[in-house]
Amino acid sequence: MTAILITGGAGGIGRAIARRAAEAGWRPVTLDLRAPEAPLPGEVFIPCDFADAAASRAALAEAAARHAPTRLVNNVGIVRPALVEDTTLEDLAAVLDVNLRSAVLATQALLPAMRDAGFGRIVNIASRAALGKELRTAYAASKAGLIGLTRTWALELAAQGITVNAIGPGPIATELFRRANPDNSPKTRAIIEGVPVKRLGTPEDVAHCAAFFLDDRAGFVTGQVTYVCGGLTVGLAGV
Repeated sequence: MTAILITGGAGGIGRAIARRAAEAGWRPVTLDLRAPEAPLPGEVFIPCDFADAAASRAALAEAAARHAPTRLVNNVGIVRPALVEDTTLEDLAAVLDVNLRSAVLATQALLPAMRDAGFGRIVNIASRAALGKELRTAYAASKAGLIGLTRTWALELAAQGITVNAIGPGPIATELFRRANPDNSPKTRAIIEGVPVKRLGTPEDVAHCAAFFLDDRAGFVTGQVTYVCGGLTVGLAGV
């Protein structure tokens, strides 16, 4: 069974992508701090703290040795909101370590199997925040960096049958989002009203886009960034 490695795959967007992968007949190899509440058929869980470089390397080496995944979704991420004057170097380093370093380590770990197969699919989960968002100095920098990696790796790996693309989700109704934005709050209503399609996105919306990039037939698409944002990015671009 073809294996797909998903970082941060135990919940939210990562979980939706894992479910979609299982539906496609692939074996999800999930790396996260905590195990999924409901394992998928054939799923493999490997605990991993992506804030720890040594632990990340060990977990990724185990996944590569045991399962040789040729598909990778770099999804794991953290947010430490703050105004620029309140953003500490410690916060910046922590966000870059989890959001950016993890993608580099995961890609490096899986490249040998992809090269051996002459085939690979890498999807980086960036964010609309890469275009700018208040209180997101560290997070926006990390996601903009992920887009830069996407374009660079696409050029480096294309001739080896490996594609690299990114997804920039807009406001997605994950558990984390709903904790910060209760359904009935005026702030949440304002967010929804600002989205052209007049609703929040779902993890499944992002998973659907990821499924396209991960497909065998998507070999002529690489180095691209797709914003799954209900038209919000277009609206901002038109201001």
